Amino acid sequence: MNQSSWLREFARYSSLNVLGMIGLSFYILADTFFVSQGLGTDGLAALNLAIPFYSMIQGTALMLGMGGGIRFAIQKHQGQEKINRIFTNTLYLGGMAAVIFLTLALVGTHWMVGLTGASGNVYQMTHTYLQVLLCFSPAFLLNNILLCFVRNDGMPQLAMAAMIGGSLSNVVLDYIFIFPCNMGIFGAVFATGLAPIISMAILSPFFILKKNHFRPVRCGLNLRLGGGILSGGLPSLITEISSGVVIMVFNTILLSLEGNTGVAAYGVIANLSLVVTSIYTGIAQGIQPILSTSFGRREIKKMGAILGYALITMGILSLAVYAGAYFGAEELTAIFNREGDRLLAQLAVPGMRLYFLACPFVGFNIILSAYFAAVDRVRPAQVLSLLRGVVVIIPMAILLSRLWGTSGVWCSFPLTELVVSLAGLGVYLKRKTN
Repeated sequence: MNQSSWLREFARYSSLNVLGMIGLSFYILADTFFVSQGLGTDGLAALNLAIPFYSMIQGTALMLGMGGGIRFAIQKHQGQEKINRIFTNTLYLGGMAAVIFLTLALVGTHWMVGLTGASGNVYQMTHTYLQVLLCFSPAFLLNNILLCFVRNDGMPQLAMAAMIGGSLSNVVLDYIFIFPCNMGIFGAVFATGLAPIISMAILSPFFILKKNHFRPVRCGLNLRLGGGILSGGLPSLITEISSGVVIMVFNTILLSLEGNTGVAAYGVIANLSLVVTSIYTGIAQGIQPILSTSFGRREIKKMGAILGYALITMGILSLAVYAGAYFGAEELTAIFNREGDRLLAQLAVPGMRLYFLACPFVGFNIILSAYFAAVDRVRPAQVLSLLRGVVVIIPMAILLSRLWGTSGVWCSFPLTELVVSLAGLGVYLKRKTN
């Protein structure tokens, strides 16, 4: 195959997956808009406090889906029995994760909300959102597993349709449940929980008509295979959880600096950031089937070309996103500031312009981590993800907030991503020359 055909393949997988991930990000963005309109600043603060736990569920689901999908793509030329065992073991791991999340829904939600520092009405709203979200965790897990396997089975169009269909249903149901039905924060999270179920309904004809090349079979849990699935998908988990960790750390600092209004202002920025991150995640997930299949076939030149296309696309999109965030910061903040809170606007507008400086570095880190994972180099992928999510961001946020207050909080994110980008580039160049 020549480079023009590689570019077409990249464009097909990545464009479809970016559209699907943008649609998927409407889970949170629609909640943010309708909650801000229906429940005000307290509702917005509660939603932002619950986002890290959503990231935990979504990250676990992506870990299993991406980890299983990578093993499926690399080994699908080795026979039907092998890929069926990969799929079955991925389902086993998903079932185990579902049991843990459902147990937390029953006995752990008050403790988890207590970690956020919420109080009063915000505490009650956060508790309701989190408990219902955890009850829907089996649907989130299974949906992400099926999406990743369908995408790796050569059907990116169907995966995109399912993701967008579920997300659009969430937007519609959000409005219905919060306004005509007056269901409050419960309505917002109930709509979010129904979205993966609708997504799986869109996928179902693919399985009913038996077009899939993978299926569950009778076999025990293989610890070695399960470990390979978890290891390959761990960077996806860390990447997703890192967003939650950043939000939790920033929430704690902003609560001490600016109170609930500071958390609400960050809620606007964080939720818009999730949409941007979903674009980069869409590119990363889009190139994964191509990279993993190419790796299995030892097509080294193609792997390098696909990575290059992804980084060029990311760079162009980052420029466009930052221009929109910089020049449209006031308008974007006003959309979620129904009460016209002057302090919220004073915090969110300059915060957005500083925070979104991270765009190209975030995109580079997500795509490079996905590249390493897709070609079975999981250790550098895991290290880069840990640097982003825990090792650098936490001390950076604490240090800069003490030096420059709220502005330091906003600056800590782009500086962290820049440091990790330089480290990632060094690792890539070193491995390339070896």
